[in-house]
Amino acid sequence: MVKLIINGKEIEAKEGTFILEAARENGIDIPTLCYDKELTNFGGCRLCVVEVEGSNKLITSCSSLVKEGMVVHTETPKVVKIRKDILDLLYSNHPKDCLTCEKSGECGLQDLCYRYGIKDGSYKGEVKKYAIDSINPVMERDQSKCILCGKCVRVCAEIQVTNTIDFTDRGFNSKVTTEFDNPIDRHNCRMCGQCITACPTGALINKQLKGIRPWEVKKVRTTCPFCGTGCNFDLNVKNGKVVGVTPNPDSPVNGKSLCVKGRYHSDFINSEDRLIKPLIKKNGEFVEASWEEALTLVADKLKHTRDTYGGDAITGLSSARCVNEDNFVFQKMMRVAFGTNNVDHCART
Repeated sequence: MVKLIINGKEIEAKEGTFILEAARENGIDIPTLCYDKELTNFGGCRLCVVEVEGSNKLITSCSSLVKEGMVVHTETPKVVKIRKDILDLLYSNHPKDCLTCEKSGECGLQDLCYRYGIKDGSYKGEVKKYAIDSINPVMERDQSKCILCGKCVRVCAEIQVTNTIDFTDRGFNSKVTTEFDNPIDRHNCRMCGQCITACPTGALINKQLKGIRPWEVKKVRTTCPFCGTGCNFDLNVKNGKVVGVTPNPDSPVNGKSLCVKGRYHSDFINSEDRLIKPLIKKNGEFVEASWEEALTLVADKLKHTRDTYGGDAITGLSSARCVNEDNFVFQKMMRVAFGTNNVDHCART
């Protein structure tokens, strides 16, 4: 353990810990836009700079390790001035549509501008203005709102190992884009949406949640039903209706990671094609039935088949959408109740 002082508070941190992490573990907030504990350190936004006694320059707390006896100051007048200047530069080259931006209320840049009193960009001149990329069905990309934090680039490369996007050009023309600046679609992207979760601004948004303000939804934690992995996420519920899904970093299995099905395919819940009652074929046509009637029919048919033709005339196919305990009970039922080993599982893993 290493002992150090941050803002007059003596703390202990494990050797090899970055100043930013040590501060946050002890309730001291250092702002940042490019840091994510699951990704490699980037040090690009420079908002996490702090003063360290004995150093002749400000240092980035997200990429500087704690040292024994270190004395750190996170909110000195010099540090605050630098942060204000950085935010001023970012906001001067940023669209001023915060009132109608889909990210309003959840935007990292908006939060920090509010925290440090940045009301308008003071740097006048040409600003970035790119066409909105909305060709794919699940994601909208507005590069004019990109602050070049690099979180989307790193999550795509380090978590998804897809490398769909990267930095291109230099200076004012720098931007994050695909090869040959093509739109994002199924030809070059898995559509996993990890970059949407990582993005601190409205540069990347989930189309399903367009028009839904963050304060209008109630988040309900649940477990994804699409496979047996057990990923958790938050259902976004508005007026009693599920409107989309957002990951939760506290999820024990998956953290902020979700597959394309888990992230986007909550639409089946309210689909007009969804069956909401059992159907039984009568006189050649399917008609609605009660659960009791349907389950009794299935049980009677299975029992008749077993008694007439033997257990091996029946095959059981289980589902990856069930938990392991359900699948265990299912195979026991096939082996014990029906006397057959004809049981398989749709995951085939």
